[in-house]
Amino acid sequence: MVTANLVEEVAVNLLRLAVIELPRDVKEALRKAYNEEESEAGKTQLEAILKNVELAEKTRKPICQDTGTIIFYIKAGAETEGLDKIPQALRNATVRATREVPLRPNAVDPFLQKNSGDNTGRFIPYINWEITSGDTLEITALPKGGGSENVSAVGMLVPGHGVKGLKKFVIDAVMRAGAKPCPPNIIGVGVGGGADIAIKLAKQALLRPLDQPNPNEDIARLEKELYEAANMTGIGPMGLGGKCTVLGVNIEYAHRHPASYPAAVAFQCWAARRATARIHADGRVEYLTHTFGGK
Repeated sequence: MVTANLVEEVAVNLLRLAVIELPRDVKEALRKAYNEEESEAGKTQLEAILKNVELAEKTRKPICQDTGTIIFYIKAGAETEGLDKIPQALRNATVRATREVPLRPNAVDPFLQKNSGDNTGRFIPYINWEITSGDTLEITALPKGGGSENVSAVGMLVPGHGVKGLKKFVIDAVMRAGAKPCPPNIIGVGVGGGADIAIKLAKQALLRPLDQPNPNEDIARLEKELYEAANMTGIGPMGLGGKCTVLGVNIEYAHRHPASYPAAVAFQCWAARRATARIHADGRVEYLTHTFGGK
């Protein structure tokens, strides 16, 4: 049975996994970048990153001092009981993880300038809901760092410029960001819907593993083209020059109004932290992105 206590426990585990262990696809992309990097300075940075990844796992300490703003993505089966208890369970999990992992407190009231001290506050942790069929509950934890978030871009492009305008918008965003989002980055691109929908899609695109091509062949080709173009900028690892500026580009889209062409770019730093688990109706837990407890 999917209980509030079980959701809380799984969410604590996900936050711990997310901030300590990178998903397999991200680690493989970093190793590939290290092997392919030709710049001495860039290769040195990637070597340091890989050693940091190894040390975090060995010491069971967070991979970065910025453990991010806590965001959850929920795929809830329509037959799952107790969905109304999930928000409080995730809030409780955030408070616990802040104390137990520990996580750096990153929830600040924008008007009073006071830190809550436990990573919770108004609409934080933020929860994205998707209702699916069945009776399982899938939870993804995305601790989103501030440096990469600060260079996010949203634009209302000229519809007549089409994909050509979109390409320019994305690469311009990468150029403006430079070293600020701690490259090599993962780039999420959201297109269509409206300004709010585009940025939501862009951040959601960051959840797709780097070794899973876009199911739409035309979009997959565009992702590859943007990936190659971004890596031609020469920004390189940590902005010190080189060929490895991005690890991947993922695109999500919605249909748009004829008069509008909304687009957004979400950046994820090299510490692309995410963790997902599925809770089955009988209480069985399946960790999808990491190994947990030997399972």
